[in-house]
Amino acid sequence: MIRYSVGLLYTTSYVDFDESDWRQIAVNPPVFEAINNVVSLDIFDVSQKSYKIKFRKGAQVKSFRVVGKFRLTWDDSFVAE
Repeated sequence: MIRYSVGLLYTTSYVDFDESDWRQIAVNPPVFEAINNVVSLDIFDVSQKSYKIKFRKGAQVKSFRVVGKFRLTWDDSFVAE
């Protein structure tokens, strides 16, 4: 069995996926894939703590709308150091 760690953040703000770094690969739910190596997302969680997360090429970020906020998930193995 393969296990991987899943990143998770809740935000009340829409996350802007720059079209030069990300492409949308699914609509319902929205899934975005990194098309360049080491791309970043700036995310403010529900308590307004700021995160700048860098992802490697091929990373997928899923977005689910949950009662007035967005739930973002990803596979931590694609997070760049």
